[in-house]
Amino acid sequence: MITDVERIAPCLPGAQLQEVEGEIYRGIVKIKLGSITPKFSGQAEFVERDDEKHHAVLKADGRDTGGRGNASAKITADAESLSPTSTRVVVSTELHITGKVAQFGRGIIGDVSKKLMAQFANNLNTMLDEQQVGGDASGDRAGATEPLPAPEPDEASTTNATSAAPAADMTSTPSNGQPSGATTTSGAGAGPTVRRVDSPASEPVDLAGVAGPAVLKRLAPVVLALVAAVFFLRRRGR
Repeated sequence: MITDVERIAPCLPGAQLQEVEGEIYRGIVKIKLGSITPKFSGQAEFVERDDEKHHAVLKADGRDTGGRGNASAKITADAESLSPTSTRVVVSTELHITGKVAQFGRGIIGDVSKKLMAQFANNLNTMLDEQQVGGDASGDRAGATEPLPAPEPDEASTTNATSAAPAADMTSTPSNGQPSGATTTSGAGAGPTVRRVDSPASEPVDLAGVAGPAVLKRLAPVVLALVAAVFFLRRRGR
């Protein structure tokens, strides 16, 4: 489940998966900074994946479509089965950003990341609970897919390999050896097919709103010091 990007992408606030080409996932992430709404367009792919050890590393790169900055991340996930119905996943991210978003500073961005990860986890748990209640064991995608472009007459046909995985597993691998969610192409010399993903449009993440408490927490000591200084100066003036 964790490595099935097409299924978990809608759980990430602000993210929208748009197309898949082999093992490369392309999409956008929308954020809100006051009156501006930057949109990062980029792609992600797995650079490491060990299904037996339930370990995966995802590399992602994005560029603000308005030219206000770039972002890149290396995301490492390790899953540990706690019980037949419970899995703990530890996620660590090395994030590099430039532009408007970088003005928030490392501390505030860290707090925002934790809150966004908490929202993602809640959304993912809700999705799993709904599937369990509904008895969804088919492993169908949340959104339909549309092939792009149409294959040429001399190209081999393509098939999509999908598989549902238990909560305690990182992923399951179909009999053809391709990981879940991959587009396989038969025939020599044929490259991966680009597929559009019909996923719902995402709402921008309001970073100022999410970071509000964090900003207040960091400003509180400064404000208290200023108030104390003003009070002290007033007393001396008397």
